[in-house]
Amino acid sequence: MTPGARLQSAIEILDEIFRSGRPADRVFDTWSRSSRFAGSKDRTAVSEIVFTVLRRRAELAAACGSDEARLLALAALRLIDAKPLAEIEALADGGRHAPAPLTGEERAALDAASLPGADAPPHVRFNYPEFLQAELERAFGPRLEAEMAALLDRAPTDLRVNTLKSSRDKALAGLAEAGIAAEHCALSPWGIRLLARANLPGLALFRDGAIEIQDEGSQLACLLSAVKPGEQVVDLCAGGGGKSLALAAMMGNRGQIYACDIDGRRLGGLVPRTERAGIRNLQTRVLEPFRPGEPDASFADLEARADCVLADAPCSGTGAWRRSPDARWRLTPEMLAGYCAAQDEVLARGARLVRPGGRLVYVTCSLLPSENEERVAAFAAANPGFVLEDWQAHWPDGLPALPAPAGGALRLSPVTAGTDGFFIAILRREAGA
Repeated sequence: MTPGARLQSAIEILDEIFRSGRPADRVFDTWSRSSRFAGSKDRTAVSEIVFTVLRRRAELAAACGSDEARLLALAALRLIDAKPLAEIEALADGGRHAPAPLTGEERAALDAASLPGADAPPHVRFNYPEFLQAELERAFGPRLEAEMAALLDRAPTDLRVNTLKSSRDKALAGLAEAGIAAEHCALSPWGIRLLARANLPGLALFRDGAIEIQDEGSQLACLLSAVKPGEQVVDLCAGGGGKSLALAAMMGNRGQIYACDIDGRRLGGLVPRTERAGIRNLQTRVLEPFRPGEPDASFADLEARADCVLADAPCSGTGAWRRSPDARWRLTPEMLAGYCAAQDEVLARGARLVRPGGRLVYVTCSLLPSENEERVAAFAAANPGFVLEDWQAHWPDGLPALPAPAGGALRLSPVTAGTDGFFIAILRREAGA
């Protein structure tokens, strides 16, 4: 592909993302599959333009006075990549597969454009929806700008070593033999962080189930569940099953873990992953809709019997904006209200399964108090038999200390922990409840 064709492809992908509201990674994957002429360098170059625009959309729109995909892509080249206007005009020359030439209005806008300065509103400078301002201020206070700036960075790729098949030192040695630079994660005892891009599916380590892709924050959420061999564990919203696999490894193939989801298609890929990982104590379960006040037919055999229920609830994904920058622009107040209602439902459903003395571990990849502390407070008010425990009581000895306050739930973020944003609350059902 020529540089102009790459730019035109990026514009078309952005147009589709803005028009359809589909997740950017799916739109990009669809383009990649249908564009067999695009090599790896082409895909990388197109992706760079697309995701730069998605990360910096508010800044670029303010700079050029437009939220139209074409002008935002041109502005990204001008303001983020610092390309001279003449070079951009050479790319958009109307040639075969290249963008149409710049109009006079576009040329004037790009020539006059500059990124917003310190006097611009925070939601513009740090690229997030204005309606979240009050919530994010409550979450972070004086750290707000640093936290939002960190969410504009690219997320690293973290791996979890499957301790049923390997050790972290052996996995690191295997990666080194394959020419892949990596290091220990700072906190997770199973975590490896890649220092450069790698073709993981092509590695024997990956094909043999010795490593899985999993953010370090997600690994820490599993670690804090404190599941043990022999326990009965329910992963209530398992999705693709990444946390289920980690929990099963923690249990050493003893006891039973139930990976559950209301969408059976999301569980479809878990069985081969389980086999590859050498896991024998995991079964999947497709759930029927939950109806409060009625018996839960999906869990008639597990009511009040689970030692641990992991409720990794559907959420806004604000903590994962580094990985899905377009998600910040799809979020609306109505969607957020829907997530909060779903979280209340997940907590209510999970609470029925916990045995007296057992624990309900509530997890989101959200940074918002409305999805985190407020949901836990509402649950505790409705379920006085559950008590919020200090996360530090579940932090294993020998691990580095987390720079997070003791007492109650744990909030992880790129600034405080170098991970995606996560919220983890451990609610224990009292013995007599």
